[in-house]
Amino acid sequence: MNKLGLCLMLLPFLFVELPQAMEGRPVSAVVLQEEYALYDRIIEDKFLTAQIQLVLLERMTVSRLVPNQPESMTMAFFQQQGFFNGMLPHKLVRDFLDANQAPSRLDGRFRFGVRYRFVSGETDEDVETRLAIPAMREDGRMVQAPSVLDRLAFSRVGRTLKNDQALVYVENRRRDGTGAGFLVWLRRRDQVWELFDTDVVWTVYDGAAETETP
Repeated sequence: MNKLGLCLMLLPFLFVELPQAMEGRPVSAVVLQEEYALYDRIIEDKFLTAQIQLVLLERMTVSRLVPNQPESMTMAFFQQQGFFNGMLPHKLVRDFLDANQAPSRLDGRFRFGVRYRFVSGETDEDVETRLAIPAMREDGRMVQAPSVLDRLAFSRVGRTLKNDQALVYVENRRRDGTGAGFLVWLRRRDQVWELFDTDVVWTVYDGAAETETP
């Protein structure tokens, strides 16, 4: 068979595969500046209080939705849980999953107006970090609010092709063993990103983990 005949035979397959290859956007291994702007918005709107003076951030992004469950960053898990009552655009979910198949390293590009420091796992044991545990009275009531927010971890950002909707996962795992993970759905209006809705993925109360179900 000559080369021309072989090319003619392969041509239909090339046109079939090309749209699939171009469907998603390329995923950069480097966290983009526009992602940091969304992280800032989430921190400011959902976590910062007047008492917070320092925020501890996990250096690496997370590539799973539930701790110790790597299979939670899959389309099957999304469909099973029915996040946001199934209202998320499919392509937004697909882009979010594609962007979070591997962790990425965060850099010092946050601008949420409070001091922050990167930590990795449980390696940070200095005095400032221990201040994240609130002072308690004998009856269990909190005496003073903690001045350190410990700690936040983010996923990479998933976006629609029009870049008018975004999806981010953020978790707050505290040193007392409690915490929660959230999916944050953002929409852009007049070039400004707004938090549209939030769904709880998991919670831990007094060491007992619960995965949210529809």
